Amino acid sequence: MISSSSRVEDQARLALLASPVSALHELSVRQTDEALLISGTVASFYHKQLAQEAVRHVAQDLQVVNAIDVDYPHLVDKY
Repeated sequence: MISSSSRVEDQARLALLASPVSALHELSVRQTDEALLISGTVASFYHKQLAQEAVRHVAQDLQVVNAIDVDYPHLVDKY
């Protein structure tokens, strides 16, 4: 039998995989007793926010902790 907690974690992963933004497919989700932790790297704060909102919709009573890093390789080359 699948526990309720692992179902929420699985639903969060599926929500990221369902996104049309492929960068979200590479993110990780880990569940603790009180929170869902999203981690990984994306290229914009917009993608970071999209990931958080996708997971928030399935989080139930869990807090969503967004530990996603934003990497700006396209900006570094300009300066």
